[in-house]
Amino acid sequence: MNSFQYVVSGFSRTVALAAAIATMSAPILAQPDARAIVEEVQRRAESKSQRYEGLLQVLNEKGKVADKRWLFTRLGSHGRSKAVLRFVAPAEVKGVALLIVNHPDRASDQWMWTPALQRERRIALQDRSTRFFGTDFSFEDLEERDVDQYNYRLLGEETIDGAPCWRVESTPSQKKISQYTKANVWIRKDNYVLAQVESYIKADVVRRLKYSDFVQVQEVWTGRRLEMLDLRRKSRTILTLEKLEYNVPLKDEDFTLQSLRNPL
Repeated sequence: MNSFQYVVSGFSRTVALAAAIATMSAPILAQPDARAIVEEVQRRAESKSQRYEGLLQVLNEKGKVADKRWLFTRLGSHGRSKAVLRFVAPAEVKGVALLIVNHPDRASDQWMWTPALQRERRIALQDRSTRFFGTDFSFEDLEERDVDQYNYRLLGEETIDGAPCWRVESTPSQKKISQYTKANVWIRKDNYVLAQVESYIKADVVRRLKYSDFVQVQEVWTGRRLEMLDLRRKSRTILTLEKLEYNVPLKDEDFTLQSLRNPL
């Protein structure tokens, strides 16, 4: 698992255990198993749709800030979803939009619409590792990931910002094409949300995504502040989710190439 979607949605979940489970209102894993933990993360984050307004603050090595704003909508969930991300400010990127069609058994399909060129461009798999419009999120980081696309191993338990977490190693399965060799994921024990993700290329951590400002929105615990650090560039992007809603009425026709071309 990772970022946005891991971003933007970045980074968007029922546990079946043979071990005994205490009878409580929320399930608790008696014998932690890495895959079962991630399945519970996915189950708890399940929603029919999502919408938010995002404020992105891109900080370079010297701390200079460039602000961008986008509107994010998603229909469906976890490997069977469609999402549109559309910049609304500043003027030089306004109208630029990305359509993401997620699949349970393979990488997503992505198309980007650029108003200045009046055409859409399919984002090839080999280009998914590049930065998305000057942010520290790559195109791949904007995908919504499904539990079945990865293999998991429990590495131990650690504390992130005072919250006890499981540390889980996630490696892409054979059917998943990824720029990352693996990711280490910290999952909070109290509400099964992601606290931190470190993404590796070979032995090196190249990106670190940290979640904070946790709130429960329509029974879905969500980190409303995401900070992505690019360790190679020494830059970071802070994404703040505003006006966050789940299970809002959305239409399939709003997630097509034709709708991508239509301004808000």
